[in-house]
Amino acid sequence: MPSSAHLLTLVAAASSAAATFQGFNYDAKVGGRGKTKEEFAHEFKVAASLEGTNGGYTSARLFTTVQVGTTDKPIEAIPAAIESKTSLLLGLWCSAGKATFNNEIKALRNAAKEYCRSGLDDIVAGIAVGSEDLYRNSDMGKKNGADPGLDAKTLVGYIGEVREAVKGTCLEKAPVGHVDTWNAYTDAANKPVIEAIDWIGADEYPYYEYQKPNPIEKGKALFDAAIKTIQDVSGGKEIWVTESGWPVSGKKSGEAVASIENAETYYREVACSLFGKMNVWWYTLQDGAPSDSPNPSFGVVGGQLQSKPLYDLSCDKAHKSPSSTKSSDHSKASKTAVPSSGSSSDSDEGSNSGSGSESGSNSGSSSGSSSGSSSGAAAGNVTPPFAGGVNATSADVPRASGSQLNSLGAAAVALVLAVAVL
Repeated sequence: MPSSAHLLTLVAAASSAAATFQGFNYDAKVGGRGKTKEEFAHEFKVAASLEGTNGGYTSARLFTTVQVGTTDKPIEAIPAAIESKTSLLLGLWCSAGKATFNNEIKALRNAAKEYCRSGLDDIVAGIAVGSEDLYRNSDMGKKNGADPGLDAKTLVGYIGEVREAVKGTCLEKAPVGHVDTWNAYTDAANKPVIEAIDWIGADEYPYYEYQKPNPIEKGKALFDAAIKTIQDVSGGKEIWVTESGWPVSGKKSGEAVASIENAETYYREVACSLFGKMNVWWYTLQDGAPSDSPNPSFGVVGGQLQSKPLYDLSCDKAHKSPSSTKSSDHSKASKTAVPSSGSSSDSDEGSNSGSGSESGSNSGSSSGSSSGSSSGAAAGNVTPPFAGGVNATSADVPRASGSQLNSLGAAAVALVLAVAVL
C-alpha cells in the first residue's frame, strides 16, 4: 500500500497542475473600433472549443483595461469573461503617458466597483502592469526603433498605484506582475521591478532571435534558455509565459522560416511541454482582422474564426485549464517549473531575444502602432496595442471559475479518500 506521504505528494501535484492557466492574448480592437462584449464572448467560445485542445483554452490576456473609444470605461471583455467563466489576466497599458495610465487606473477601479459583486475575483488570474516597457526603454529597444517605454523607477511607481487602486476591493489579493523580455529582466537597473511584483511575465519568440542560429530545430532550446535566464534573476518568483508562438506565414527572420508546419512543431515542442506546469497565454488565436492578417502572422486559426485550427493543437497529454480559482489562491502559487532545455547558453546579453527585440516591441507594445495607433507617436506616448502580437512592419522584436474549483475539489476529495484508505 502506498505511503500517506506518497499519496499526499500525488494529490499536491494534481492540484498544482489544475491551478495553471492556459489561454491566448486578445486584441481590444477589430476593424479600427473597440470589440463588443458579444465579439469577445464569441472569441472565448471559439478558443474553448478548438479541436484537439480538450477545452483547454479558457483564459484570456488583455493589454488594456479601458474599453476602446471611452476614457475610463472597463473593457467589455470583462463581462464576457464573467458570463463564459473565462479567466482573465488583466492588463494596464503604461507607455502612453501618465494621463493615459491614470485612465487605466480609473477603469480598473470602475471594473471592481461594477463587477466585484458578479464574481470578478473568481475569474482574475492576475494583473499585469505594463507590457515590454523596460525593453522599449533599453538601448536595444531604441536601436530597433521600438516605441518609447518606461524606466524602472516609473514602472515601480505604477505598480504601487495599481496595488493601491485595488485595495479594499475583491481584487486586493490578485497577484500583480509585469510583462517583458528576458534581456529586460537581466538588466541590473530593472531589478527594482522584479522586487516589486508577485510574478514575472515572459514574452519570448525564438523566431525573432536572428542574431544567432534560430531555425525551428533550435526553437525549444532558445525558448528554454530564455526562461532559464529569467529564472536566474527571478529571486524565486513565479514565471508566467505571457507570449510565445511561431508564425504560420510571413517573412523569414534569420534562419527562422514562417510556416504552418514550423508553427505546429514549435507548438508541440514548447506549448505542450508547458501546459499544466506553467501559466501560458499563447500568441495567438487569430492574428489581426480577418481581412488584414499581418506579416508575419501567428494566428492558430486563419481568416475565419472557427474551432478548426490551421494545425494540430493536441498534445500527448491533454491539459484542461482551471475554470475558477480566486485571485488569492494564485498569489500563493509554487515556484515555476522550468522545462528542460537543450542548452542554457543560447540566450546572451547581445541577443534580441525574440520578444525582446522584434516581437517584443511588436507583440503587445508597438503592435499598437500598426493597429489603430501611430508608430510616430511622441516620445513617452505610445497607444495601447489593440491589435496585439507582432507588428507587421517592424523588424523587432482558464477558464477561471467553475471547472477549476471542480479540479481542486476533485483533488481535495482524492486527498480525503487517500487518508481514509490509510
